[in-house]
Amino acid sequence: MPRPYIPRALEPVLRKAARQFPAVVLTGPRQSGKTTLLKHVFGKSAGYVSLEPPDVRAAAVADPRGFLDMHPAPVILDEVQYAPDLLPYIKERIDERRDVRGQFLLTGSQNLLLTQQVTESLAGRAAMLRLLPLSSCEESGRTSDRLPWESPRKRPAGKRLTPADLWRRLLRGWYPELAANPGRDISLWQSSYVQTYLERDVRSLRQVGDLVSFQSFLRVLAARSGQLLNLTDVARDLGVAVNTAKAWLSVLEATYQVIVLRPYHANIGKRLVKTPKVYFTDTGLLCYLAGLKDADHAAAGPLGGAIFETAVLLEIEKTFAGRGEEPRVYFWRTSTGVEVDFIVETGGRLIPIEAKLSATPRPAMANGIRAFQTDLGEKAADGFVVHPGGVQLPMAPRVKALPYGTL
Repeated sequence: MPRPYIPRALEPVLRKAARQFPAVVLTGPRQSGKTTLLKHVFGKSAGYVSLEPPDVRAAAVADPRGFLDMHPAPVILDEVQYAPDLLPYIKERIDERRDVRGQFLLTGSQNLLLTQQVTESLAGRAAMLRLLPLSSCEESGRTSDRLPWESPRKRPAGKRLTPADLWRRLLRGWYPELAANPGRDISLWQSSYVQTYLERDVRSLRQVGDLVSFQSFLRVLAARSGQLLNLTDVARDLGVAVNTAKAWLSVLEATYQVIVLRPYHANIGKRLVKTPKVYFTDTGLLCYLAGLKDADHAAAGPLGGAIFETAVLLEIEKTFAGRGEEPRVYFWRTSTGVEVDFIVETGGRLIPIEAKLSATPRPAMANGIRAFQTDLGEKAADGFVVHPGGVQLPMAPRVKALPYGTL
């Protein structure tokens, strides 16, 4: 029985891109729903071929023109990073009919290599879009929702979740297969994901001889989620070279498994931290790697704040990605420890956001935001404290408390 299709916010953007460009490249982590989305939107009008099977890949490499003759446009070419030599021949076909839009619909799970190859071969010919796992709005059918600061009126929260329901949801994660099949065993699926996809991508992108150390690296990153990341300390703890740790982190970023959040810098006469933070792109995978299998344990444990913080960041990232936009999100921290979890730069404004685990907002939670607003002056917009409770209320001048469900 086919699993139910979950509408994605990116659908109208994808259709628009196919009307304006000869090629569309859809990237994102494995199992985020790229193939399902393309088949849903273009399946009746376009052919489909996956380049992942070795025999298909070999045929594409051995005779690119013949391969494209067998699979004429419009066509969905899945996992095109497996046959990058095909891209110059796709360019050749596009240039023969440059005025025809939506000829090639490509997917890829490795951003680092694919972006470089597309830039070299399809510059000006392809729209680049990104699909992350489901947002909470997509899961509840609210694909057109805007972020709270983008609407002048008070916006309602989504379906109110009890704390227990929320943490079960965060523990499960947001990959479409788990959302569409509630009966799937979470740990079994996530274990398979790590072994089948992450480790294979690492081997394909880097020469990794010790997968045990790489698995330890994943768990160390999970334990340090939302913290300042010192790769020298991580490498020393694992007994590997710093360059190895950097290479592994670059693989995780290239395959969309982590978001490297960099600090916001401004010339305000203060010393600011320059070390980045790392967040996983799925709370379920984060919990799995941290060894958390129980919602109560996850909520009350030492990683509770980091998991909730990750969930808030992901809703922001997914909302922008669902519009075909590249989010500009940072964090802000001074050398004295004054910090704001997220700074969203949009429309010439800097929106400070704090994620707090307590369902009872208190004025002290807004102290970092108020300090940021004071230091940045007119560049700083109104700020928000996002919490897992159900109340919206003012906390300080230009600072509001918002339930997680409003994101």
